[in-house]
Amino acid sequence: MTPINAILLFLAGIAAGFVNVNAGGGSFLTIPLLIILGGLPATAANGTNRIAVLIQNIIAVRNFRRHGFRDVRQGLKLGISAMAGAVIGSMIALDIPEDTFRTILSVIMVLALAVILHTGRKKHTEHFSEQLRHPVLQVFLFFFIGIYGGFIQAGTGYLVIFALSIIGGLSLVKTNSLKIIIIAAYLVPSLAVFILNGEIRWLPAVILAGGTSIGGWFGSTFAIRKGDKWIRVILAAAILAMAAKMVGLF
Repeated sequence: MTPINAILLFLAGIAAGFVNVNAGGGSFLTIPLLIILGGLPATAANGTNRIAVLIQNIIAVRNFRRHGFRDVRQGLKLGISAMAGAVIGSMIALDIPEDTFRTILSVIMVLALAVILHTGRKKHTEHFSEQLRHPVLQVFLFFFIGIYGGFIQAGTGYLVIFALSIIGGLSLVKTNSLKIIIIAAYLVPSLAVFILNGEIRWLPAVILAGGTSIGGWFGSTFAIRKGDKWIRVILAAAILAMAAKMVGLF
């Protein structure tokens, strides 16, 4: 990897970390860049990207905790369910390409956007809560989210937001504080599968992780200070952009 490519990858990591914490889909930027700038095969890029996402989420968790969002137990409870699914998804990812999931995910993202924008027109007290609705259903949902996250990771944040905010009724700030805990939890066994199969490239992983760590810190600070209104704006923009990219509009 040339120094210029390393710098570009680092800068892309900052942008991806910010977007991942506030919405999701940053991996749709970083995975292709690991292939283009880092010269990695697709499976290795898929695995290497997870190092950066894990470190970014650890940084963001610490920042959320510093600002009073300390409900780690609830995040880990759902994270354990996602961990079981992530092992299955990661094993599938070693053999099956990601293209089959892109159209399906783009439809899910657009549907989630429609619901988020619709609920955004209601009063805060009508649809937001600090208590998660349908906790048993959430355990099953996160098992399947874990399978997807283990398979490709890119776009998992949208599914987590849909589960916690739309179905679970949590505010987007609370959702984001739990989302990063859940994703960090299932990335541990997922990474183990990729590491054991030799699908991690450590130099690009460290460069990218440096960028996503900075982006994750700024993203979590932005989420805490700006609240649901601005998170919804970023979420809408990210969903539309990534859905358009997945169906080949650019």
